Amino acid sequence: MKQERLILVTNDDGYNAKGFKAAIEIARQFGRVVAIAPEVVQSGMSQAITMYKPLFMKKQREEEGVEVYSFSGTPVDCVKMAFDYHLADRKVDLVISGINHGSNAAVNVLYSGTMGAAIEGSFYGCPSIGLSLTDHSPEADFEGAVRYGTEIVRAVLESEPELPLCLNVNVPIARPEELKGIRLCRQTRGYWREEFYRREDPHGRPYFWLTGEFVNHEPECDETDEWALANNYVAVVPIQVDMTDYKRMDYLKGIL
Repeated sequence: MKQERLILVTNDDGYNAKGFKAAIEIARQFGRVVAIAPEVVQSGMSQAITMYKPLFMKKQREEEGVEVYSFSGTPVDCVKMAFDYHLADRKVDLVISGINHGSNAAVNVLYSGTMGAAIEGSFYGCPSIGLSLTDHSPEADFEGAVRYGTEIVRAVLESEPELPLCLNVNVPIARPEELKGIRLCRQTRGYWREEFYRREDPHGRPYFWLTGEFVNHEPECDETDEWALANNYVAVVPIQVDMTDYKRMDYLKGIL
């Protein structure tokens, strides 16, 4: 008898986030779900792990086919907890991280706790998908993201992909019928230009708020994830963790 699939769901917006519930909705269509997410928002944590304080896990709810836990660590801590302890004796068929409230396209992939968790899942030899919607609102409409997320998850599970596999999936703000389909892309070249706003508290102590905007180096290039999103496509970028700059190897050999 074929064993039921087991899918791990996590995120960086916390276990109460609407996008997390949407990711569970996707996952439960394909098998049993164990969902472990941070107890508080952990956006921008990338691959951070907790080393110098104890971690606590609490079961938040359980229903047929779904267990949901909160964890006091980072998104990557959640994945490590799942694979190395909570699910150590079971095969996980897929990791879904998200659905994130906000885009993780372009260089955001380096900062994202959502993608940090997805990448971590791929380290365990498990296909992993980071799902994001380009809407930061806590009450964002995830209908389009659920529809296309379901399509992508089904394609991955039915294809038996070569591992490691990690996908960065971003969905633009649009009704499902307005989305033009899925577009396989590369990461846009660009960077964030930050700005700090200085304020003073009632005691005269200065404090700062970080803000900024993304500078797109190739706004007209139709190969990129930012172009796809701007043109109402779901952007899918395969991610690898080898950050070696191979183009610079010959140059460095000549000067070192």
